[in-house]
Amino acid sequence: MSFWEFFLLLVIFIPLVMLWLFTLTDLARRADISGVAKGLWAVAVVILPLIGMLVYFIARPSEPEMQPDPAVRMREKMDEADPSPMIDQLETIAGLHESGILSDEEFASAKSKLLDTA
Repeated sequence: MSFWEFFLLLVIFIPLVMLWLFTLTDLARRADISGVAKGLWAVAVVILPLIGMLVYFIARPSEPEMQPDPAVRMREKMDEADPSPMIDQLETIAGLHESGILSDEEFASAKSKLLDTA
């Protein structure tokens, strides 16, 4: 292998292969692109590597804002809500139950109703 062959390999070929792999990896990880669109982009990148990569990076939409998991959103809502009125109501219901005004069934019903509305 001559110096120029080695130079072309290091400077041109290996970076292009890395960019090609990065393009396919980025394409596979995108959740905002449908499966059909991913397939068409992958075909374009594989058949026409240089042109496909350039067009993909120019035309691709910017990174979508990450949507938090529904459980995370629910936890954030619970953190934002002021828990003091619910705590006061639970304490009131517990006091009524301890004093004997509410039966076990009434206490359980009132507590579940209060927790379901929160």
